[in-house]
Amino acid sequence: MGKTTGVRQLMTQVHWPTHYANADDVLVSDRNWLLEQWQQALLLGDDALLVVDEIQKIPNWPETIKALWDARPGRLRVLLLGSSALQIQAGVTESLAGRFELLRVHHWRFVELHAAFGYDLDRYLAFGGYPGAVALEGDADRWYAYMKDAIVEAVIGKDILQSRKVANPALFRQAFEILCAYPAQEISYTKLLGQLQGKGNTDLVKYYIELYGGAFLLHALQKYSPKAWLSRNSSPKMLPACPALYSMATGVAVARNAEQRGRAFELAVGCELLQQPGQVTYWRERNDEVDFVYQYRDRLYAIEVKSGRKKSAKGLEVFCAKAPGALRVIVTPENFAQFSANPRGFLEAVAL
Repeated sequence: MGKTTGVRQLMTQVHWPTHYANADDVLVSDRNWLLEQWQQALLLGDDALLVVDEIQKIPNWPETIKALWDARPGRLRVLLLGSSALQIQAGVTESLAGRFELLRVHHWRFVELHAAFGYDLDRYLAFGGYPGAVALEGDADRWYAYMKDAIVEAVIGKDILQSRKVANPALFRQAFEILCAYPAQEISYTKLLGQLQGKGNTDLVKYYIELYGGAFLLHALQKYSPKAWLSRNSSPKMLPACPALYSMATGVAVARNAEQRGRAFELAVGCELLQQPGQVTYWRERNDEVDFVYQYRDRLYAIEVKSGRKKSAKGLEVFCAKAPGALRVIVTPENFAQFSANPRGFLEAVAL
């Protein structure tokens, strides 16, 4: 995602003294290395900024950070970076309660890739999400290898499988590839289970999806319902975390057919929504559907994505009749750039 690059840019702009340390540079990782970096930052004076990159590589880092912070609370500004989402989240919630703010660095959005690399919508729907892969887009084989080895396998192999119990890693990887091939589509746990080349049950599939979500690879939207138990028992709508994961699963095709392009565009809209505060779900009742239902504070938005694929157009009306007060929004390829630039502002401006 460019966390290190972004933080280095931040360090050149702030007026505080800064100290940067990367755990990748440590041959033997232990708590004494963290103690040394903390002391160097303290020597810079009060309110200095200490940045520790790849913090998850230091054994027992949460307990060490807690002890150092509690010894002299508030003396430093401390920013911890980690590429292992599951380990970072587990560490801060278990040991640093009340002492941290969790900042999630999401996949790059369309507006960011457009500003940095001149992306248009077609290019975004084919490759969007990972700035590190931009230089390889001209060579499909190298791009695919980078995505598979440097991105997906790095997360699955190092982040998930080393920190969570998975009995059949091959089946786990296969499930991810299958799910990425169903962007912005509902898929029942039974249907997914039938495509896996191995034994399992629906609880296993739910566990897999939960792990993918915790690692920011894949999101499962629940069906909107005022009754929570109905939402939990519904078939999920799958959203790979960015369009590039869909292309990796099905092959890069900038000029997809209308159905595939429509799915990719709906996925792109969903990914933008998921980066906003609030709750994102979907709604379907028989042949009537609403692509996304976005709830933020006291506002409920029913969002229709006009993507070019054929589907019923009356879902918004039916949903709004059942959910009085819901505001209708239509997102199209023509207004997507405005939506990406400020999703919540866009919704407030156009909702009816």
